[in-house]
Amino acid sequence: MQIDLSGKRAVITGSTGGIGYAIARGLAAAGASVVVTGRSKERIDQALETLGRDVENANATGVAVDLSTADGCQKLIERVPEADILINNVGIFEAGDFFDTDDDTWQRFFDTNVMSAVRLSRHYARGMRERNWGRIQFISSESALNIPTEMVHYGMTKAALQSVSRGLAKVLTGTRVTVNAILPGPTRSESVNAMIEEQAREKDISIEEAEARFIDENRPSSIIHRLAETDEVANLCVYVASEQASATTGAALRVEGGIVDTMA
Repeated sequence: MQIDLSGKRAVITGSTGGIGYAIARGLAAAGASVVVTGRSKERIDQALETLGRDVENANATGVAVDLSTADGCQKLIERVPEADILINNVGIFEAGDFFDTDDDTWQRFFDTNVMSAVRLSRHYARGMRERNWGRIQFISSESALNIPTEMVHYGMTKAALQSVSRGLAKVLTGTRVTVNAILPGPTRSESVNAMIEEQAREKDISIEEAEARFIDENRPSSIIHRLAETDEVANLCVYVASEQASATTGAALRVEGGIVDTMA
């Protein structure tokens, strides 16, 4: 299968590292012009430099912006008024006891993980509908289906993204604009690596042992029984952004290593 996204512009939120960067790299390698976003210009510059090394003749620009606010989303829209592909990847996660998680934390997670995607999709989907072609993806999580007790607030936001994704797909019925949710599991991103390294230090064990223990204790139903690689998630996202995936819409597509113990 030859995926060619030449002539398409892709906006990938939260893409200076981790899954977001891997998606940006994959889309750039397929010929798309990519817009990398992050909170700081330094991180943007680093990501663009790395992307230039990873992908020959990559067509990439960056926008430093805080997408957890309406003003930040508007600034991105002003800098990049149109896009053919929107990957709503930006998000935060952290563990927290349900009884100790205050209102401000719930609101911060909702604003960052959900409202950034709502605001950007609301804008970019209009242009996609007018041009009768587009791809919107919401990076959800297996935690949307398998709500973790240590991160109920996080799971809530990922479940909300799936609802928005399915609803927007139906809003765009009859067009060539597809909308899908992508559900990764624990993935070897910078933030997850940092968490594993911290657990290794605390328990005085190797990083490999800490990773295995994390899977055993937190995701025992995993079939691959390891962390996924960012490229494994990005590969699915690149396919779903392609012309070849034109009949895939309104779906929740899992790339979580079989953690969710259902067949549907």
